[in-house]
Amino acid sequence: MLLLSYFLLLVFPAALFAAAQSAGDLHGFSLPHTSFDPTDPCMVVTPPCMSEADRYSLEALRNIHQMMDDDQDGGIEVEESVEFIIEDMKQQQTNKHSNLHREDQHITVEELWRGWKSSQVHNWTQEEVLRWLKDFVELPQYEKNFKEFKVTGNTLPRIAANEPSFLSGQLKVQDQRDKQKLNIKALDVVLFGPPTRPHNYMKDLLLIVSVVMGIGGCWFAQAQNKASKVHIAKMMKDLESLQSAEQSLMELQEQLERAQEEKRSVAEEKQSLEEKMRDEIMGAQEEAHRLHELRQGAVNELSRLRYAEEELEQVREVLKQAEKDMQASWTASEALQQWLQLTHEVEVQYYNVKKHSAELQLATAKEEKELKRKEALCWGLFMWRTVHLWIKLTIKSLRQKMLYLKLRPAYGSAFIAGSRLSDCVGFQS
Repeated sequence: MLLLSYFLLLVFPAALFAAAQSAGDLHGFSLPHTSFDPTDPCMVVTPPCMSEADRYSLEALRNIHQMMDDDQDGGIEVEESVEFIIEDMKQQQTNKHSNLHREDQHITVEELWRGWKSSQVHNWTQEEVLRWLKDFVELPQYEKNFKEFKVTGNTLPRIAANEPSFLSGQLKVQDQRDKQKLNIKALDVVLFGPPTRPHNYMKDLLLIVSVVMGIGGCWFAQAQNKASKVHIAKMMKDLESLQSAEQSLMELQEQLERAQEEKRSVAEEKQSLEEKMRDEIMGAQEEAHRLHELRQGAVNELSRLRYAEEELEQVREVLKQAEKDMQASWTASEALQQWLQLTHEVEVQYYNVKKHSAELQLATAKEEKELKRKEALCWGLFMWRTVHLWIKLTIKSLRQKMLYLKLRPAYGSAFIAGSRLSDCVGFQS
């Protein structure tokens, strides 16, 4: 192992130096001698120091190793690490030594250097160091000094080693308490790695409560959303039923309006029919009065004919009596008798003609009277049937109106529509 280390130190220093220069990683590095110096502490460790900052870091780590190695046997045991943590660093977290030792129970300077070079803190940038200064060390007043000196992670071992010239002269930290605080915090990150914040149970409790409240809020929101959807669906259903009811009501209103219009038209037709029937009745009455007058005239004519016939009979009797008296008193000449006989025959013929004419007129009057009587009887029968039918229809209409007025409060517009429909189809109860 030692021969391999010397071989690496002899063969690769120039190559490593050239690579570091080409990458621009050498800050303030200077190689005083081109030849290998076996007494140079930077050349006997692996990996070797590549810059001036590495040299200072290695020197600071040697001082820290010397402070922790109480028995000065060249190695740091676990007991020495625990004692250093408790007494020098004033911490009770004795399990921190596991981060330093891991499986190595005896840590040398080279192992400490190798662990430092591979640690995360070694690669800290200036911004990360400033964040560590403000958040964990809690000394933000020295942020300006750290910026001016361009303190990086590779500079922290010098703070951990508590170099008086570096802290007081270059970083200008004059307060002893601040120096001690910087020293302890730097030892913590150099030896045990990046700091971890202490576990905050209150924070966990608040987080759990927040998560529970969030889950509860989500559940409540989902339940409210579901309830609102159900409510909206119910409202939509009610709205649809309301719309259908409104449509039905509008249809019933239209039916009622049509029924009222039909009722109005029926009333108008009924009124016109009544007026027509009234006119016909008046005409029938006038015709009956005329027939009555005609009948009275026919009777009067027959009476006059009978009276004339009686008078004619009386004249005949008088003539016969006068003829008898005349025959008894004197005898007329034959010529006068012939003239009288001729006159008598003419009068008898004239009388027969008048009698026949009167009989014909009487027979015609009787026939006309009988015909008028039959016509009057037929017309009266027709008018009686018409009036009887009108009275029957009027009584039926009044009954329907009374039934409608009785049942309207119980059945409403539905009964009206049914009643109008029954009237339209001619249904009779």
